[in-house]
Amino acid sequence: MERLWSPWRFAYVTGAVGSVPDCIFCGSAGSADDPRAALVLVRGLLSHVVLNLYPYNNGHLMVAPNRHVASLAGATADELWEMMRFTRDAEVALTEAYQPQGINVGINIGRPAGAGIVDHVHIHLVPRWAGDTSFISVIGDTRVLPETIADTAKRLRPIFERLYKTNP
Repeated sequence: MERLWSPWRFAYVTGAVGSVPDCIFCGSAGSADDPRAALVLVRGLLSHVVLNLYPYNNGHLMVAPNRHVASLAGATADELWEMMRFTRDAEVALTEAYQPQGINVGINIGRPAGAGIVDHVHIHLVPRWAGDTSFISVIGDTRVLPETIADTAKRLRPIFERLYKTNP
């Protein structure tokens, strides 16, 4: 029998993630002693880039404002500018680190639109390759991720730090 190990999902399947009382994006934007802070790749004045703890593909990350805001319409012009700048940096970083053949960029506003976190707007970036959806995804409803979240952070964080220092 084959086994597919994904130990980082334990907190999710046991409900431990659901017991976190505050917003995941506000927590990841907060203090460095918050365990979710390890997922943050770069912090700006008004927004930040964070790895998705339950990624669709390796390198799946999100750009979110630091302020708890539910929609683009509720964000300030400065927040929108920094979020778009980090989205651009994310494209550069993902391309450099993974050489994807494409990148999905998306914003889901509201549960019917697919938002898992409905009250804190965020932008998803998912690197894609031809053939990255295999039989196991289609038949087994399972994702195979060849890299741990910690390794993804080690790969991407230096690129984001370099990009941010170049143009803060």
